[in-house]
Amino acid sequence: MDLPPITQSFVSHFGEMGARWGVNRTVGQIYAVLFLSPDPLCADDLVDRLGVSRSNVSMSLRELQAWRLVRTVRFPDDRRDFFETPDDLWKIVRTLAEERKKREIDPTASRLRELMMEAPQSDHDRHAQKRIGETLELIELLTRWYDDINKLETDRLLMLLALGAKVTSALDLKDRLLGSAARKTLTEPAPEHDSEGDPK
Repeated sequence: MDLPPITQSFVSHFGEMGARWGVNRTVGQIYAVLFLSPDPLCADDLVDRLGVSRSNVSMSLRELQAWRLVRTVRFPDDRRDFFETPDDLWKIVRTLAEERKKREIDPTASRLRELMMEAPQSDHDRHAQKRIGETLELIELLTRWYDDINKLETDRLLMLLALGAKVTSALDLKDRLLGSAARKTLTEPAPEHDSEGDPK
């Protein structure tokens, strides 16, 4: 690699992590180079900096474009395509989350719904459908939560994330208050009524 030391360390690590995330090592490295670059880069720049083949760079760029994680930039009097990542880090995170949901979560939810529509042929099938239904409910709950979070403006999302453990504390306080009220209701004697049924 023909990169400054800090950049090279980041790029190498991103390539290793990319392989664990299910993408080609070169895809991860190219994305890291583009992410750290102050200026858009063309395919030739990436070949020179990473020391990989032009075909490998081209395939990796197509994959990153399919994920909507890089965008193409054109300059006057230059026929080459240049590439860059969005400046807004949260836009990158949102795009990555949306693409993974579309590719991994949505197909699974669709298949589970299909399985729930099938008529069970045995007790084993009925047990299986029960477990599948529980899984589907969890996926749909998480999907609704994701959709709600994804609608938030970045400033509000940051505020929500900054709350952290405070949210849990607030929920614990609510449970204690509602729990006390519920216990009081259960232990209070029923009101007495007169002969006409009205409370005394």
